[in-house]
Amino acid sequence: MRKVCSIATALGALMTMAACSKEAPPADPLRPVLTMVVGTAAANDLTSYSGEVRSRVEQAIGFRIAGKISERLVSAGEVVKPGQILARLDPADTKQAASAAEAQQALADADLGRYRELKARNFVSQAALDSRETTLRAANAQAELAKNQTAYTVLRADQPGVVGEVLAEVGQVVNVGQAVYRIARQDTLEVAIAIPESRLAEARKASDAEVELWAEKGKVYKGRLREIAAMADPQTRTYAARVSILDADPQVVFGMTARVRFNTSRPGKAILIPQTALFQQGEKPAVWVVDREGKLALRAVEVAAYTDEKVRIEGGLTVGEVIVTAGVHKLRAGEKVRLAHGAVSPATTQQTQQ
Repeated sequence: MRKVCSIATALGALMTMAACSKEAPPADPLRPVLTMVVGTAAANDLTSYSGEVRSRVEQAIGFRIAGKISERLVSAGEVVKPGQILARLDPADTKQAASAAEAQQALADADLGRYRELKARNFVSQAALDSRETTLRAANAQAELAKNQTAYTVLRADQPGVVGEVLAEVGQVVNVGQAVYRIARQDTLEVAIAIPESRLAEARKASDAEVELWAEKGKVYKGRLREIAAMADPQTRTYAARVSILDADPQVVFGMTARVRFNTSRPGKAILIPQTALFQQGEKPAVWVVDREGKLALRAVEVAAYTDEKVRIEGGLTVGEVIVTAGVHKLRAGEKVRLAHGAVSPATTQQTQQ
């Protein structure tokens, strides 16, 4: 019995020693976060919109009669002049109608001549003669109309411009007024943009604008806000606006993507941060600030305006502070984080400023 107890005691001591010899579990690795150092930017570079280059005057033209297209003479992208022939309809039906109208006109003219001779001999009344004169006037009008219908089989350009779109092809039967071409003038270039309702008042106060083409980085054109729609789009809840390009050159082509920046004449500098850095704290926006020890603190901020990718901050942040710019909804207050590769630490920032 004593031997069994001794063995049990020895096994217990060995298990205790083995448990004590195990190392403590490693601590959880610090979460890596993307950060940025709060800085300033020029206030007049804050508000920008993406849009498409269009013409102020875009005309959809079509035939004044129905018919089958027999010939199309221009294609999309071609420059046209006033009076230039763009397309033709099959003239067979209009020619037949014109021939019939001319025959009726000749018959009415001959009939009127006979009635005038009869009236001179008092064989017919004045009313009968007046009826034949009315018939001739109607036949003349019908013949003139048929002549016009024949001319309408040829579609001509009303103004100079560029063919932006071809809407019908040879062999297609079109109705009266159906658009065949869309022609845009080259001397009225502008950018079509959409303005959110939260930034409508700011856009209306803009003194001027700058237009930059995505295809021509670095080249800036002068612009001016020409109009803003009176009603918002029911789907997007944005207001359509047009910005005229005042000094457009041949590099500006219809359909190009452009960025419009409004100058709202705000004095001084502004703090800009990415929209991805915002965290909604109740009804107020906030950001995660990283201190010198790498710990997070949630701080409420005052937002002045939103741009396509940035947010202008009026209060709550100071220049030089480090904030988290991504994954803000996965963080918690007091959590210690590790700055991702290439990020600047708060300690380094303060040393640099000193």
